[in-house]
Amino acid sequence: MKLNYKLTILIGLGFMSISSFWQLYDNIIPLILQNTFGLRETLTGAIMALDNILAVFLLPIFGAFSDKINTKIGKRTPFIIIGTIISIIFMTMIPYADNTRNFPLFFISLAAVLLAMGTYRSPAVALMPDLTPKPLRSKANAIINLMGAAGGIFTLAMISKLIPKEANPSYAGIFKAVSIFMLASVAILISTIRENKLAKEIPLDIEPAADEEQGRAEKLPKDVMRSLAFILVSVFLWFTAYNAITTAFSRYATRVWNLQGGGFANALMVATGAAIVAFIPIGAISSKVGRKKPIIAGIILMTLSYFTVFLFVEYSPLINIAFAFTGFGWAAINVNSYPMVVEMSKSSDIGKYTGYYYTFSMAAQIFTPILSGFLLETVSYRILFPYAIFFSLASLATMMLVKHGDSKPPTKASILESFDVDD
Repeated sequence: MKLNYKLTILIGLGFMSISSFWQLYDNIIPLILQNTFGLRETLTGAIMALDNILAVFLLPIFGAFSDKINTKIGKRTPFIIIGTIISIIFMTMIPYADNTRNFPLFFISLAAVLLAMGTYRSPAVALMPDLTPKPLRSKANAIINLMGAAGGIFTLAMISKLIPKEANPSYAGIFKAVSIFMLASVAILISTIRENKLAKEIPLDIEPAADEEQGRAEKLPKDVMRSLAFILVSVFLWFTAYNAITTAFSRYATRVWNLQGGGFANALMVATGAAIVAFIPIGAISSKVGRKKPIIAGIILMTLSYFTVFLFVEYSPLINIAFAFTGFGWAAINVNSYPMVVEMSKSSDIGKYTGYYYTFSMAAQIFTPILSGFLLETVSYRILFPYAIFFSLASLATMMLVKHGDSKPPTKASILESFDVDD
């Protein structure tokens, strides 16, 4: 059984579009809030958390909703088209509101974009497992993650090139570039992916067999439900650890290591680069050994890297090596965790389970900045990495209790088949 790389790349265009926007959101919106509208850190942080708060409610709702509809162009495609169009319309209003210092228009436009993105994120992500046989989903998810990284890199490159170096720059150019990129990505997706036609081509001996093997009825068996609960808790815990590092590392580097300027970004870029390099190899390995083992290895690797960085009392280039292992570990987790969640679903409710996954990951990203920020403020900045180690080890404990959702390729029917190369 072979993964259709071309098809997977085309499916990944939806996630690439989404990722390009989130990179824009994370980097530019805080600058507008503080520099144009004069908001302080706390209120800026509250507004920046709005996307995660909305996601907790919207992702499972629209994921499940997309499971239940059936149109001439598919279950997921209508959400992708409508959500992208609405997002782009209101995105164009944000730089105008910034330039005219119109905060009500800015806030309404931003809220509309976040609502629109929330309606089609789960359907866009669910398109991959819809059109990919179960044993190949880890490998396909590696491609999807690469596409998302490509979208983020595009936005970062445009930020570097299009934003003028002045006190109050106009962001109209970068918003226009990302809007065109999003529109082009989704246009290619809907012109090449015929969702209903491709869904019928998924091998019939895979989906029903997997469902029958676990004895599914409308309600999940108790042991499968237990595994689902444990892996969702694991998702929450490792995102709690990782997101605390990514959101507070710049302040940590300044306060603990007295690192000035933007030097702190080097370590984060190393981690991202390491993850990008690792996505496809880990996807290939997971298709051979299953998903749970790479996730456990990834958690251990990240925990060790957190501990190593904690030992440094001043900045050293060796810290970048530790962060490379953080990236490798994060890739091993990301490639396999979402496929494990949807593995426990039926083909008719993949969108709902996609929503579950993102609900727990987003909940962690609401929770951890508040708790870790409180500890940094009241205890010490040195608490950051022990905090991450604690939650990372907790995710290891819960992940060990997951007994379902793993997948390995079917056994070869004959000795001769063993010589067939799957990729």
